[in-house]
Amino acid sequence: MEEFRRAYSRLCQERGAEPQEAVLRQLQEPRRGRLDLATQSLTADTCGALGWLLQSQTLFTELVLSDCMLSEEGARLLLQGLCSNTVVRLLDLKGNNLCGTGAEVLGKLLRQNKSIQSLTLEWNNLGSWEEAFATFCTGLGANTTLRQLDLRNNQVNHKGAEELALALKRNSSLQQLDLRWNNMGLLGGRALVNCFPSNRTLWRLQLAGNNIPGDVLRAVEQAVDHNQDRQAAFQESQARTHVLSKEVRSLREEKSKQFVGLMETIDKQREEIARSNRTSAARMGQLQDALNERHSIINALKAKLQMTEAALALSEQKVQELGELLAAAEQKQCQERRLEQQEAAERESKLLRDVSAAKEKNLQLGNQVDELERKVKSLQEQLFLARQELTTTVAELKLRAVQAEERLDSEKRRFKQSLETSEQLRVREVEHMARHVEESERALQERVQRLEATRLTLEEELSHVKAAALIDRGQAEEELIKAKSQVRLEEQQRLAHLEEKLRLLAQARDEAQNACLQQKQVVTEAQARASQLSLQVDGLRRRLEELQQELSDKEQEKVAEVNRVRVELQEQIGRLQAELTTQEGLREKVAALERQLKVISSDHREALLDRESENASLRERLRLKEVEIARICDEEAQRASFLQNAVLAYVQGAPVRALSPHK
Repeated sequence: MEEFRRAYSRLCQERGAEPQEAVLRQLQEPRRGRLDLATQSLTADTCGALGWLLQSQTLFTELVLSDCMLSEEGARLLLQGLCSNTVVRLLDLKGNNLCGTGAEVLGKLLRQNKSIQSLTLEWNNLGSWEEAFATFCTGLGANTTLRQLDLRNNQVNHKGAEELALALKRNSSLQQLDLRWNNMGLLGGRALVNCFPSNRTLWRLQLAGNNIPGDVLRAVEQAVDHNQDRQAAFQESQARTHVLSKEVRSLREEKSKQFVGLMETIDKQREEIARSNRTSAARMGQLQDALNERHSIINALKAKLQMTEAALALSEQKVQELGELLAAAEQKQCQERRLEQQEAAERESKLLRDVSAAKEKNLQLGNQVDELERKVKSLQEQLFLARQELTTTVAELKLRAVQAEERLDSEKRRFKQSLETSEQLRVREVEHMARHVEESERALQERVQRLEATRLTLEEELSHVKAAALIDRGQAEEELIKAKSQVRLEEQQRLAHLEEKLRLLAQARDEAQNACLQQKQVVTEAQARASQLSLQVDGLRRRLEELQQELSDKEQEKVAEVNRVRVELQEQIGRLQAELTTQEGLREKVAALERQLKVISSDHREALLDRESENASLRERLRLKEVEIARICDEEAQRASFLQNAVLAYVQGAPVRALSPHK
């Protein structure tokens, strides 16, 4: 509002005129959507500024300019500005003495403006200039937005009424028209009556004070009532069609929402099925990876078992070779003993001669033999220690295998919670055990190699000693013959000692055989463990097959669900089609009802015309009766006056007659 006020002041100053204080005061008072300048004398400059501002303003929907004493120039400028306005809905120009120029500009306004719905032109002189009023009526006929028009006291004669009737024939929006207190007469009233067959929207027309006969007024009233009834029926049909279209729209929206919801549920089910397929595929992949890892672990254990079996076979071969060597040594010793006995029997004489030397040499040989026996004992102890270490390593392997099995069982129990971590830990443990076993095997192999090297060195030393002994024996044969008697005793002792050694060796061989049996038992246990692992693998494979079966069942369920949803969709589509057919039936019913409504309205129109003719005849009879009643009332009044005069005359004459005898 303040911007409009400043713009008005600026325009007035640009035009070289002072802004009117009354207009500024009205613009300063904030009234929502209403500009009231009634009873304010507006100059032409003010009207030009307001017209220029009203071309594009969006503040006012109601403009009141009644009794503003507008000049022709001011009215022209103001109305030209309103021609391009799109906001003003109500325009009041009452009491401004608008004449020819004003009527022409108003006709232009009605042709160009598309927003004014109510126009008040009371107390003007638009009908005084016939050509200007004809231009106004032409604009009214071309207008499509005006709903209410007030033309009271505008000097409209019968020719203006004819122009106005032509405009009403072309107009299809005007609903209320006030033509009171003009001078249309009989011809103007008949022209207005003749326009109603072409006009179906005007439902209120006021014609009081126009010197129009009663029958014409009644015909106008009948036509207006007929239009009013038609308008009411049309509005009712529009309301019904609006309600029906709204219901159809709501049904369509509801069905579309149901269809969209159904499609969303189908999409959700598809997503859930795809998610379950992905999870099952991931689970299958994890199980397959776990199976592959178990297979690799079992293969590694089988390889290690084969290696241990090969090592045990090698150790058994070595023990057998040692036993064969011992048996060969015993046989050689027995043969040598027999030969020595024979040679001793032959060389007793020689040994007797060299008893002293033989004794010394025998002492040396005894020392050497003792050293050899100590070395053999040390070798046997080392072999025993190696066997013990082998048994301890086998026991450790068993314990670790048992621990690994326990850990494997615990990992199986925690498999669902932490599969990846347990697999990593198990792999690390297996790698650690494998490294430890490999290190222990390497250590044992190195120790066996060292023992083999020591055995070879001992065998070389034994061969050297045997060679030296043979040399010494050749040299000492003569001395041994001399010392036969003494040597026999010593040989018996030595034989007892050797028998003890043989017994110990037999015990060691039995122990080695027992160790081999234990190792075989370990191998059988490992094989049983491998069979158990294979059974577990078979169980996992069966579980995998069960999961595949479940996956196929889920696929079948998914297919069945999709088929069911498809059937439901088809059923819903069938229902929707049935509803569409019902809606088409409803549309046909609506069309039939509209046709019936038209027939009924035509019948009603004819009945109304009949009733109106009957009403007219009854009104005529009533008028005649009223005339007769008035005549009778006049006669009765004359009679009453006659009676009253007679009574008065009688009353006045009675006292005179009563006093006359006394006279």
